[in-house]
Amino acid sequence: MRSLYTTILALGLLLSEQQVHAQAHNVSAGYQKPVDPLVIENLESWQDMKFGLFMHWGTYSQWGIVESWSLCPEDEGWTQRKAEHGKTYYEYVKNYENLQTTFNPTAFNPKKWADAAKAAGMKYVVFTTKHHDGFAMFDTQESDYKITSSKTPFSKNPKADVTKEIFTTFRQEGFKIGAYFSKPDWHTEYYWWSYFPPKDRNVNYDPVKYPERWDQYKKFTFNQLNELTSKYGKVDILWLDGGWVRPFKTIDPTVEWQRTIKVEQDIDMDKIGAMARKNQPGIIVVDRTVPGEWENYVTPEQAIPEHPLDIPWESCITMGNSFSYVPNDAYKPTKTIVETLVKIISRGGNYLMNIAPGPTGDFDQAAYDRLAELSSWIKTNESAIYKTRTIAPYHDGDYYYTRSKDNKTINVFHLSEGTQYEQPNVFEFTVPEGFQAKEIKVLGYKGKVKWKQQQNKVTIQPIHGALQYATVIQLSTR
Repeated sequence: MRSLYTTILALGLLLSEQQVHAQAHNVSAGYQKPVDPLVIENLESWQDMKFGLFMHWGTYSQWGIVESWSLCPEDEGWTQRKAEHGKTYYEYVKNYENLQTTFNPTAFNPKKWADAAKAAGMKYVVFTTKHHDGFAMFDTQESDYKITSSKTPFSKNPKADVTKEIFTTFRQEGFKIGAYFSKPDWHTEYYWWSYFPPKDRNVNYDPVKYPERWDQYKKFTFNQLNELTSKYGKVDILWLDGGWVRPFKTIDPTVEWQRTIKVEQDIDMDKIGAMARKNQPGIIVVDRTVPGEWENYVTPEQAIPEHPLDIPWESCITMGNSFSYVPNDAYKPTKTIVETLVKIISRGGNYLMNIAPGPTGDFDQAAYDRLAELSSWIKTNESAIYKTRTIAPYHDGDYYYTRSKDNKTINVFHLSEGTQYEQPNVFEFTVPEGFQAKEIKVLGYKGKVKWKQQQNKVTIQPIHGALQYATVIQLSTR
């Protein structure tokens, strides 16, 4: 998983909502609302959860490099190869794929991850079962390029099928389970055929000219997704990456990266989706950037839309700077993580925060520290976070809003600039016309709150006592 146009996404907050839809790599226009009642119910429950854990993990963690993309013969910042890993492209690929023979993450303990994520308020997990490089982190029968292969030292470990272990452990802790899966596979001969050199991220032959080979790829992909949705217990989300693998007719020529797709790459999502729903009734399918029946929610990457979106959405954002493990990565301060969560939920989205395990099979201690710091703030303010929806004015100055689903409670988050949170001398903000508060609480504050409301303006006198990261004010009509 890698943003194709990081610069555009980094500017997401400066773009209009329509520009975000049109330009951000992972937000597509033309959302189609699901009609399956079980999917609708699952989406509603998922939207209640607000905060999830994303994990990118594979053999590439041993080199501390970007996931998969260095195999791609494109001259982009995230595709650069280090000379010590191979002097030529083909030598590099050979050495990269040989990482399978040294991958032995003996510190792997998914219970430790689940406990830390649960304490920090996360409610669902999305794990990279296979990234673009094709290395399967599950026991697929379609390939020997997998963690359970005898070529992989960790295959001798009783927890070798890490996808099974992660899904089982997190499910037992009450998490929804999401399976990330890359539609493109740069390892198999059915996608990057060795008869031709790869030219870019796309299939390196014309599927229309070689239909038998493309049919093999479709079967290969279908079979792997059938394995994931039939052999790994309940799966709630099928998160499909690699939006260039799509029907040619769905390309949006106004989106720069989609203009690089030159050939038909239809893998028959109707067949895949029907199979997934048969195996897992109500499963949410996220065919990223491909609008239609199988993109049940949209996924801006490393950015937050400037305005609320009226469709289900999720921002996937890294805790550090990278989706994959990088030694000594710079992890975001807890205050920044809180602010990101507040901005996302005030605009109607979910926050999927990525933490990358390292080659030993564990997170950096800094990641655990951030999760531990989050836990007390989340616990104090959970009633303003979960099972909430948007309400105008959404965002006004330093104030951000959510509401309870029954419209009886409004939650107002106050954020401040700088590295340390600072309360204003007086809290002053607006509420929707006609909303009359009967009770106001400052969550986590034990003292008496002095407040007044004049029409749609609320004023709260200074709160004495330290509140970390942000202040959450809860107004109730009860």
